[in-house]
Amino acid sequence: MKKKISIEGMSCGHCVAHVEEALKELGANSINVSLEKKSAEAEVGTTSDEKIKEAIEDAGYDVIGIESI
Repeated sequence: MKKKISIEGMSCGHCVAHVEEALKELGANSINVSLEKKSAEAEVGTTSDEKIKEAIEDAGYDVIGIESI
């Protein structure tokens, strides 16, 4: 399942890399993190929204919302 995650707190390329790594650790594929749009899109399979939120927040960023796309 593909998800769009709205994220606050990213300010540079290193932030983008941290979010990408957090999603990769969940087993996500086709990850696209946009600093400009303050969001990430990823194919997350059956991973729950709660696990996605927890992984990104553990990386130091705020998840504003998660939606299926």
